[in-house]
Amino acid sequence: MELKDIKAVIDLMKKNDLSVFEMEKDGFKLKLQKGAVDQTSFVTALPPPSPMPLAIPVPALAGGAPAAAAAPAPEAPKGAPLRDIVSPMVGTFYRAGSPESPPFADVGKQVTEDSVVCIIEAMKVMNEIKAEVSGVIAEIVAENGKPVQFGQVLFRVR
Repeated sequence: MELKDIKAVIDLMKKNDLSVFEMEKDGFKLKLQKGAVDQTSFVTALPPPSPMPLAIPVPALAGGAPAAAAAPAPEAPKGAPLRDIVSPMVGTFYRAGSPESPPFADVGKQVTEDSVVCIIEAMKVMNEIKAEVSGVIAEIVAENGKPVQFGQVLFRVR
């Protein structure tokens, strides 16, 4: 990643009032953080990627707790844990391809690993996000048109 790209990310952070940005690509890791007691900005090489993606818990955005689902989540059967679909990047969360289009995923909809569930816009690029799990959408956690962080829960699937 070149210095001009890092400066573009910093400008994006300022524009969207983000306090942390993390990115991993091809053994390269970039973390930018502002507003902490001890401000950190570092770049490191990563060990080879693990075969299983890890869900990283992320604190709620500056406005408080994550937005509630658009519709109440159906009760999960006892003993059936919910699986999270998390954001693989920082950007703006959209449930549909355009304002006139129906949402990709709604509560109660069956999804497979290859089902597109939303779009995340990052640096003017629309990125289709796939479920990567099979099941039924139990809850929509992220709010349409609002910023999301890397690792933030977008949907819960049972």
